[in-house]
Amino acid sequence: MSDPLITGQRLNALAQPVGLPLADTSPRPVPPRSDMVGRYCSVVPLSPDHADDLYTEFSADEEDRIWTYLPNGPYHDPADFNAWVEEAVTWTDPLMHAILVDGRAVGHASYLRITPASASIEVGFINLSPALQRTRAATEFQFLMMQRAFDELGYRRYEWKCDALNAPSRRAAERLGFTYEGTFRQATHYKGRNRDTAWFSIIDTEWPDLKARFLRWLAPDNFDAEGVQKTRLPDT
Repeated sequence: MSDPLITGQRLNALAQPVGLPLADTSPRPVPPRSDMVGRYCSVVPLSPDHADDLYTEFSADEEDRIWTYLPNGPYHDPADFNAWVEEAVTWTDPLMHAILVDGRAVGHASYLRITPASASIEVGFINLSPALQRTRAATEFQFLMMQRAFDELGYRRYEWKCDALNAPSRRAAERLGFTYEGTFRQATHYKGRNRDTAWFSIIDTEWPDLKARFLRWLAPDNFDAEGVQKTRLPDT
């Protein structure tokens, strides 16, 4: 039985099925530490200067829901959060970014599992403050990071992984166009509990159609005077 996730095959001289040949197997560049600018937000390298804004915005979630599925946090002392930011800005993988709206940091995200040799890269370490959730910027920052990976750097595979019990993250991945690939049982543990990890991906051949959908959804005429979407992203 053929596997629907296998993207292509051919037979070799021994009549064995093998993958389709690639025109370019060169390593891809590592993502640069530079800004990605959109209509509604910017995604910029994380800086200690973002710590105060992020702490304030994250603290608006008084129940600490945004921290449940992250390996760190929650933070209830600005000094503790600032210390985490001071460390995070030195990382190269994950490569941390702040999400800015009107110049104010309201969330963070990263590239991680950066694998230039196989042209695979993951988006993760995502934390969106209440002010960023369910906004145009919350979708646009994802588009900007995908656009850099595929258009600017030429990656073939873009991954999303999350705790298999994190239903909002799974729904977000599906809305954004990722394909569910399966669950790795007992893949890791964090905060003293088990984590089964759900894997999702977008591949380069899917990107042109998905990019067009993002651009249609993000267009100003897709929103009414109150900023409510006229067409859902999966329906564009």
